[in-house]
Amino acid sequence: MQVVIYSNGSQECERMTSLFTTLEMQILEYQLGKDFDETAFKSEFGSEATYPQVSIGYNHVGDMKETLQLLQRQGII
Repeated sequence: MQVVIYSNGSQECERMTSLFTTLEMQILEYQLGKDFDETAFKSEFGSEATYPQVSIGYNHVGDMKETLQLLQRQGII
């Protein structure tokens, strides 16, 4: 299953990438300033969205906290 991470290069984004790497999941990481800009990010995820934003498969999960909660509920971590 593929994981998509929208990253601004913060420690939280690096932690998400590291976690999914450890879980041996395929990661596609989009970088702010390279693959998208802040306007596109806010348009896609809303003005209150924080980094990272994560999608697993075809489902948008949310930020780091929401992603960790989902992985815990599913018994992955």
